[in-house]
Amino acid sequence: ESRMGDGTQPSGGIMNSLLNVGKRVLTGESIFLTHFTNIGQGKKRVAFAAPYPGRIIPIDMAEAGGELICQKDAFLCAAFGTTTGIAFQKKLGVGFFGGEGFILQRLNGDGMAFIHVGGTVIKRELAAGETLRVDTGCLAAMDGSVGYDIERAGNLKSMVFGGEGLFLATL
Repeated sequence: ESRMGDGTQPSGGIMNSLLNVGKRVLTGESIFLTHFTNIGQGKKRVAFAAPYPGRIIPIDMAEAGGELICQKDAFLCAAFGTTTGIAFQKKLGVGFFGGEGFILQRLNGDGMAFIHVGGTVIKRELAAGETLRVDTGCLAAMDGSVGYDIERAGNLKSMVFGGEGLFLATL
């Protein structure tokens, strides 16, 4: 862990640090976490780049209910105080056929966070009780209150010749 500019030291002990490193490795992140702090009077700039072509999505964590579940390796950067963790898929079917595996990233906080995803991004807010079915590999992020499961993508003919795979993610 690197802290730049503020002169503080990491706290929480070696076991807490090792646990956090393990979480980052399981979600595809680097074992190092860099903090940037503006110690000057005026506004400063810092730039972050994506590891592959795609879109960088700004998310106000307060508007998302303070918790966001996203693709593994989607986290790019966030305001100080945002924590990253692991969201395990508890259902075997979702883990094997859900397109994202058993491990997703969990972001918690109330500031701005930025995630990076490939492809076209469509933001969709679900009404209470509404169900949305998407291709299993196309789910970028959801807030922590959304349930996530899979279902068959139609009949056998649709599953084999439809081009969308065997399963759809159900939100």
